[in-house]
Amino acid sequence: MLNLPSRWKQWAYEKTVKPILLNLDPENAHLLAHRLLDVSSSLPFAFFAIENSMCFKSSRLETEVAGIRFSNPVGLAAGFDKTGELYPFLSRMGFGSIEIGTVTGQSQPGNPKPRIFRYPEDQALINRMGFNNPGADGVLDTVQRQNRIAVRGINVGKSKIVSEENAVEDYLYSIRKLIRFADYLVINISSPNTPGLRNFQRPENFNKLIGGIRNGLGGGFPVPTFVKFAPDMEERELRELLECLPESGLSGVVLTNTTVDKTVLKRYPNVESEGGVSGLPLRSRSTQLVRIAYQTLRGKLPIIGVGGIDSGEAALEKILAGADLIQLYTGYIYQGPFLPLRILEFLDKTLEKFGAKSVSEIVGKQSL
Repeated sequence: MLNLPSRWKQWAYEKTVKPILLNLDPENAHLLAHRLLDVSSSLPFAFFAIENSMCFKSSRLETEVAGIRFSNPVGLAAGFDKTGELYPFLSRMGFGSIEIGTVTGQSQPGNPKPRIFRYPEDQALINRMGFNNPGADGVLDTVQRQNRIAVRGINVGKSKIVSEENAVEDYLYSIRKLIRFADYLVINISSPNTPGLRNFQRPENFNKLIGGIRNGLGGGFPVPTFVKFAPDMEERELRELLECLPESGLSGVVLTNTTVDKTVLKRYPNVESEGGVSGLPLRSRSTQLVRIAYQTLRGKLPIIGVGGIDSGEAALEKILAGADLIQLYTGYIYQGPFLPLRILEFLDKTLEKFGAKSVSEIVGKQSL
């Protein structure tokens, strides 16, 4: 399977493994995938086989963002590897970066099950996980035993039991514990599944939170630090927040998290009322916000685009709208492990077609 064309690898996956995973409860499917990866670590040459089947390398795809060198612009979004345990495996599966978390200061079980729901006709998920994770101390115990392979981002959020007034110290606890093991950080203030979290997207609360974290770290962020916003803001609200970024000390923005607007699920009149929607129905809205951010920031800070990316064409759409990097989550769950490979092959051919030597040359180039 190592030298097969990517379309054949995709076909083989869809005929064998994919039906099994999609017939399982979503969390059980994720646990099975976790165990399969874990078992592979004990098999001779497993990592070599994984890398050779799923990785695509090209000098055109190498990129530098916020002073970090990425082997390619396709990353795995937070939420897939909440604990950091999968990082050694996922780093060999074609991604240019792996973002672990969301990590909170205190361990928490998350919301009651069931808490993730598939809507396959719309290629979407609703999740109300609630930042289930072992807490900063638990994640520290995991990551400090790992070798650094691909770029590793660490996404941090607020513990559910911590009040908004004490959020700064809660974020700082996670950051201080984990900063040595992060190439970049993401401050998550946009999940719909932690009560009150999105209140930090109000400019006055945002400035107080980010300023408090920055001051608690000695007046600056030791590694490039991004902030992740929700897609449910008006354009005026987003621009107001974006205009705060250059003076905040932050290195960039991640757009977007999940949406609470369930009307985007066109084929499902009755859906879960709680939680956020991710996947294909989010694609247009997240791309629109990336475009607004690019126009507002005018190249001052980089943008990571995420939301509905399930193909090379969708990835290119985000980049042309202004995303310096992209991230996968729901598309990866539906399309499977060869999605990064297929996207990278498509992007490399696109760059070659337009005579571009790097992804950065086409960022924001809507006319291509």
